[in-house]
Amino acid sequence: MKNIVDRFLSYTAFDTQSSETADTTPSTPNQKVFANALADELRSIGLADVAVSQQGYLTATVPANIDADVPVVGFIAHLDTSPDCSGANVRPQIVRYDGGDVRLNPNLTMKVADYPELLLYKGEDIIFTDGNTLLGADDKAGVAAIVSAAERLLNDDSIKHGKIRICFTPDEEIGQGADHFDVSGFNADFAYTLDGGRRGELEYESFNAAAATVTCRGISVHPGSALGKMKNAQLIAMDFYKRLPADEIPQMTSDRQGFFHITHVEGDVEKAVMNFIIRDFDIRDFENRKQLMSKIAADINSELDGDFVSVEIRDQYYNMRSCLEPVMYVVDYAREAIRSLGIETIEKPIRGGTDGARLSFMGLPTPNVFAGGENFHGRYEFLPVKSLEMASAVVVKIAEIVAQKGSK
Repeated sequence: MKNIVDRFLSYTAFDTQSSETADTTPSTPNQKVFANALADELRSIGLADVAVSQQGYLTATVPANIDADVPVVGFIAHLDTSPDCSGANVRPQIVRYDGGDVRLNPNLTMKVADYPELLLYKGEDIIFTDGNTLLGADDKAGVAAIVSAAERLLNDDSIKHGKIRICFTPDEEIGQGADHFDVSGFNADFAYTLDGGRRGELEYESFNAAAATVTCRGISVHPGSALGKMKNAQLIAMDFYKRLPADEIPQMTSDRQGFFHITHVEGDVEKAVMNFIIRDFDIRDFENRKQLMSKIAADINSELDGDFVSVEIRDQYYNMRSCLEPVMYVVDYAREAIRSLGIETIEKPIRGGTDGARLSFMGLPTPNVFAGGENFHGRYEFLPVKSLEMASAVVVKIAEIVAQKGSK
């Protein structure tokens, strides 16, 4: 059996950054390259029904080794890494962490004062970047944990389990991971995403989420004769942004507080475009946030006496708690699995989203389990080796518990 660390490190060599501007699925071709390489690996270790769809979804089966009619459980992770930071030429380094700051490269130090969570892993081996890219633990740690668990289940007949389905999805980081997910073809009764962070995390409540594009149009006139004529789209965009609540942004919110987050801006005098994401746990507050953006546009257009601002809003996913509350035994299985390994569960709302949020609304109840990484989406991302190993062990234990307690 392949060492899980070696497996994860081999996966970081694939640059699978997704793209918010592409109109294809997957949004970047390397995601499918990675999917095909994984498919070859899954076949080599003995998984059945291995297939990669045209859109880059990789599915496979671990056959049951019992005759009992127990639920089919699925495990899901995503292939892509965040567009927020480069995932090309990742150079991981393994450090035995003894406390204190970590020098990622001669010019960059990760300071405990800024990242006190480092101290949780004193005395452990930690995989860091070299400070020039993200690491890709989100979610290649989840992929490695699932593949290693599948290999163990195939090779250890003493662990009794029912049929297990696996899926690795593209484009989760841009909110499109479930767009082409074939729930009926996946044929699982419930599933778990391995897309959480810190060791012990178990999540069954997520943001309601939307993406917004605000387009501001101006009128360009020579600046020497612009009096009373020019409408600068960039200034209109700035005015729009200033009318949003100043303290409802990611860096000023926590726990159950929602936010507006501007992710991209570009423009000139005639046209300026701002991209936002909108997040809130409460569905009424979520709707109010969307309405506020539309109202701001209407107010500016009224003041300027024209059609200068338009807002397009696309819902991405919803709070999955409403789908999971009727089937909380699915969460109970994961809770028992985590605790049986001597790990305390960390149960809190996800200040983000997973494929599981949308899949739960598509009829596949899918809570989220930790994959072990910290500080996703940036150069300070890291992955404690023990957390990765425990994530894989949780997959095995869930499969075992479902076979013992589940019944159709």
